[in-house]
Amino acid sequence: MVAYHDTEWGTPLHDERHLFELLCLEGAQAGLSWSTVLNRRDGYRVAYDGFDAATIAAYDDDRQAQLLLDPRIIRNRAKIHAFRENARAVLALRTEMGGLEPFLWAFVDGLPASTDLSVRVSKALAQRGFRFVGPTIVYAYLQSAGLVDDHQLDCFRHPDNAGMPAPG
Repeated sequence: MVAYHDTEWGTPLHDERHLFELLCLEGAQAGLSWSTVLNRRDGYRVAYDGFDAATIAAYDDDRQAQLLLDPRIIRNRAKIHAFRENARAVLALRTEMGGLEPFLWAFVDGLPASTDLSVRVSKALAQRGFRFVGPTIVYAYLQSAGLVDDHQLDCFRHPDNAGMPAPG
């Protein structure tokens, strides 16, 4: 978890595929620890075709049923269904406003995060067909993707500590 924090968590993301992957994995975490999901991330990447939204959006029911048997991922029917629905919602966002990346970053515009922000983003995602995107999941997602910076003031990753060496 230290390596994840030091190299990934809170780093602003603009890559559409990575944003989609992270949103799905945050949803997969519901009711579980983040380490449980993170330890299966490579398995998810293989099982879900590198998180290619167009490929996942086209999964048929047989493919969804295969995923329920895949030990590399968390085999929860609702979460597996949510990945496909979220992929379809990402494709719709691409048509509507260029994708998930411009959609999400339009919410923060460099402003500090708040619980109100995660509620607004959660509602907007849900209205567009995304699943497992409640305010708590979305807040963790916004933090992980770097849209919200909640690093502690003494953390080397906090923006006020730019240039501060990483521990170790």
